[in-house]
Parts: sequence; structure tokens; C-alpha cells
Amino acid sequence: MRWLRKNLVVIAGLLTLAYMILPNAVVMVFSFNRPNGRFNYSWQRFSTDAWKDPCGVADLCRSLTLSLQLAAWATLGAVLLGTMIAFALVRYRFRARGAINSLIFLPMAMPEVVMAASLLTLFLNMGVQLGFLTVLIAHIMFCLSFVVTAVKARIMSMDPRLEEAARDLYAGPAQTFLRVTLPIAAPGIAAGGLLAFALSFDDFIITNFNAGPSTVTFPMFVWGSAQRGTPVQINVIGTAMFVLAVLIVVTGQLIANRRKKTATA
Repeated sequence: MRWLRKNLVVIAGLLTLAYMILPNAVVMVFSFNRPNGRFNYSWQRFSTDAWKDPCGVADLCRSLTLSLQLAAWATLGAVLLGTMIAFALVRYRFRARGAINSLIFLPMAMPEVVMAASLLTLFLNMGVQLGFLTVLIAHIMFCLSFVVTAVKARIMSMDPRLEEAARDLYAGPAQTFLRVTLPIAAPGIAAGGLLAFALSFDDFIITNFNAGPSTVTFPMFVWGSAQRGTPVQINVIGTAMFVLAVLIVVTGQLIANRRKKTATA
């Protein structure tokens, strides 16, 4: 009992981590399955055929490419706008600043189906044809709040004396921003960008409302395939994305640890 009380937090953390990783582990295992029928829901026998030909299902790789392009552009737009909004909210005083701070959190608190229906109504009333552009606008809109929150938290923790020291050393506004402010804010910007990319790539509800008949992203392809059968290639793509995300996080952590050791040495 004494050992259990001493390690209770660690045990709870490991159990929570296992609970979160379990669905990804199932997806990974079933990416090596070879089902007898159309549905990849029960284990039949081990096979690497799906890994050898991940684009063997019609329109799968095209929908994946579309999702990656959409997520990249949405991330770029959300990061640019979100970073500027975060700096404005933290560094400047203006009218309605408090109201804007509150409104920023609305997309995160509002149910996605409400936002999706509202955006669809807006686009239809404006006569805009549904497609890639409407989905991109919608994704930038709901990713913006997450970017602003991440960057704003980083900017609020910055020491203003560092920028004052740069100005005392005759650095201009552009030099101070590029060499002092931006490198310090970079972790928050990167965190907001990664979060925006993941949210945009994974979104289904808002995309399904505003995509139109000719725009099929990877989540929409998975939803449509689930009604007719679930090809193993879907598990392959999911496993590859999960492994890639883990590698990015681990690499970033290793780089951060190395920088800390270099700074303390």
C-alpha cells in the first residue's frame, strides 16, 4: 500500500496514456490484416499487401492529398492571422479589447454543427459556390482561435526587458522583432500551427457541410467507405499519420532538451 500511494500519480498517468493510445494501437494492428470480406473489423490473417499499395483503393490518395493541401493552407492562414491578433491583444490597448478577447473563444466553445450550418447559410446567401475555397475559409475560421490562444500564452510569458535591451543596443524595430521577439514567440507559434494542422486535417462536420459534391477530403472518404466497406489502406494511412506525428513531437522534444543542456553548460 505504501508503494501504491507513492506511485499512484505515475500509475494513473500510465493508465490514461494507455487508454489514449489503445485505439491507435488497434488501427496499427489492423493495418496488417487481410480480411475475407469488405469490412476490416475482425482479424483474419497477417498481410503487408496494404502497405505495399496504400493507394490501391480508388480516390483514397486523392482525398488524402486534398486534405493535406487544405490543412497546409488553413494552417498558414490561421498562423499568420492568429499571430497578428495575439500580438495586438497582448501588446496594445484599444476599445473593445475585452470583447474581442471573449469573442476569440467562441469558435472553441460553440458546437461544430452550429458553426457548420451557420457558415453554409452564409455561403449560400452570398451565392458562393461550395468547394475547396469555402472549406478553406471555414477551417481558417475555427483554427484561428486555437492559434491565438497558443501564441497569446507565449507572448504573455515573454520578458519585455529582452526587447528593451535590444533597443538599448541600437536595434531597430524590425531587428528587435526578427531577432528577439519572433524567436521567443516561435514555440507558441509552432504549437498553434501543429494544432491547426491536426484540427483541419481531422475535421469532418464543418467540411461535410461546406465542401460541396466535388470536394472529398480524407475524413469524408473514410465516412463514405464505412458504409460500403472499410479497406485496410485506411488503417495504413492512419498509422502513417500517427507515427509521423509522434516522430515530430519526439524530435522537437529532443531538440529542446539539447538546447537546454547547451544553455546550462
